[in-house]
Amino acid sequence: MGRFAVSTMFFHEYPCDQIFDYVAESGLDGLEFWVETPHFWLRGRPEDELAGCIADHPELSPITVHAPTLDLNPCSINPKVAELSVDYTVEAIQMADRMGAAVVTVHPGRRTAKRHPSAYDFRRFEDYINRIREVAEKVQVKVAIENLEPRVNALLYTAEDAAEVLEREPWLWFTLDMGHAMITSCDEVLRFIDLCIERMANVHVSALGGNGRPHHPIHNDPSATRVLAELADRGYDGYLTLELEDMVFPEALSSEEKVVLLVRELEALEMIFP
Repeated sequence: MGRFAVSTMFFHEYPCDQIFDYVAESGLDGLEFWVETPHFWLRGRPEDELAGCIADHPELSPITVHAPTLDLNPCSINPKVAELSVDYTVEAIQMADRMGAAVVTVHPGRRTAKRHPSAYDFRRFEDYINRIREVAEKVQVKVAIENLEPRVNALLYTAEDAAEVLEREPWLWFTLDMGHAMITSCDEVLRFIDLCIERMANVHVSALGGNGRPHHPIHNDPSATRVLAELADRGYDGYLTLELEDMVFPEALSSEEKVVLLVRELEALEMIFP
């Protein structure tokens, strides 16, 4: 049976200890700690406090981690931006290992210009993968690369692209962002499952809203149910991480309302993954 988790960014406005409390209260048994969670990131990433939160909530362990992505791009045309982005990813992998995390999710990067990636961009990507490989060989945590939204400058957003990278890099795992893939179609998500399920360590779970954007709740959403049922039928037993955007709701949600929403989302997951 898989682990049901949620990204800490759903509770981004709260201190880390409260976030762990809210996730535990919801009944979920996992948590994806986004390194850029403000209370952690803006205070210099105090690992001792994070370790304390983990120790105080053994029911959520092992956690997973999401490497930093905001304002970063490991394939940037700006060498200093690319270098800093890669360094932050490496540091996140090492931190995840120190925290005893099961999986750390990293982003693949993109071409800086809104044009199809060029040979230069793919060389940057290869340099990035080479650097990640070096650190991954020294840690226990699984390093999983995520598919991005289907945009003209994205380096990894099709199932075939993901399968090709995974074939070249047998040490690398995969985080399926079903919401990103659903922007193309449900069939594209099923293609990801066909080609990559053996390497999936995490699934970012969300539905598309009426605006065609991901990170909406999944309960009562037929398309999301179809994708998750396919994962269940195929025997997927890794992490299922709710990646919800609280800005998609008409009004700001209180912590209590967020917990209630997660309870409904958990019920939907348990119906599919009993």
